[in-house]
Parts: sequence; C-alpha cells; structure tokens
Amino acid sequence: MNGHQEQESSSRPAGSSQAGSAEGRKAPTSGLVADVLVQARARWGWFVALGVVLLGLGGLALAHVFVATLASVVFIGTLMVFAGVGQLVHAWRVKQAGGFILWSFSGLFYLAAGLFAVVFPVQGASMLTLLLGSMLIAVGALRTWLWFNHRGQRGWSWLGVSGVLTLLVGLLVAINWPGNSVWVLGLLLALDLLFQGWSALLLGLVLRQGRDR
Repeated sequence: MNGHQEQESSSRPAGSSQAGSAEGRKAPTSGLVADVLVQARARWGWFVALGVVLLGLGGLALAHVFVATLASVVFIGTLMVFAGVGQLVHAWRVKQAGGFILWSFSGLFYLAAGLFAVVFPVQGASMLTLLLGSMLIAVGALRTWLWFNHRGQRGWSWLGVSGVLTLLVGLLVAINWPGNSVWVLGLLLALDLLFQGWSALLLGLVLRQGRDR
C-alpha cells in the first residue's frame, strides 16, 4: 500500500504544487496593495491639499515667468554645487584607487558651473536654455532616426511623431535663443507644477470617492 501511495503522489501533476505556491505569493502582494489603498484613501485630503498648493505655485510661476526662470536656475545651480563638492570629496577619498584626476575635474566643473549659475542667474538661464534646445534636437533626431529604420513595423509611428515634435520644439528653442532664455525655463517649471497639481488633486478626489463607497 505504501508503494501505491508513493506512486499516486509521484503521479500528481507538478503544476498543481507550482500553482499553489504562486497563489501563496500573490496573496500577500494583493493584501499589501489593499492596505496601501486603504491608507491612501484615509489621507485623501492631503492629496487634495498638495494639489491645491502646487496649482497655486504653478499659477504664480506662470504669472511671473522671469522670476520662475531665475528661481529654477538658482535651484539647479545649487544642486550642481552640492554635486561638485561631493565629487571632490569622493576624489580625495579614493585617490589611491585611481580616477583621482577624472573625479577632480568633474567635481571642479560642476562646482564652477553651479557657482556661475547661482551668482549670474540670467547668464545661467541663457546657457541652460541653449543646452535644453540642443538636448531636444538630439533626442528628437535620434527618435526620428529610430522610427525611420523601423518604419515598416507596427507600433513605431508614435515614436516618429514624438521624434518630429521634439525636434521641432528644440529647433524653436534654438532659433529664438537667447531672447527666449528669460521665460522658457520658467514656463516649463510652471507647466510642471500645474500638471503635478492637477494629478494630485484628481487622485485625492478619486480616493475620496473610493472611500465613500
């Protein structure tokens, strides 16, 4: 009889045990997602408040684009200063392991560029706007080239549209430079704040509806 039981247990499909283990793994995951949703629904008001604040900041940035441009340049410059100091500290800590000159040069470049942007935000805005236009042109050209090489395949048309639009925006930024450097970065900051604000506000309202059900 023991041999018969062993034969029956060995003849069971291996997929049943695998399916059971997979269901066991899915159960904690679904429970974790449900707990996160419950906690988020309990705090839906914070999402709405965050959305309102971001919308207000976006509206102010849109009304004062030049000030928003200077603020974004100073913020980016400050981040570059911290990055440069961090790279210089890293270069001195690993100078025995090689790469000291490379890390030092990179740190000095970030530090100098960041200080320039903080001290001279108008000139920094001009340089960052030119860099933004160049990056948009490069990314748009790359996407267009990828679409052209795969234009016979399905699903690649959207990449072509995205590449052409990105390329056109980059060309517009580059053609109107440096006159547009006083408002381009501020406009992008304002639009980003507005989009984030609307997203947080709508998410909070959806969480509230789910809580009331």
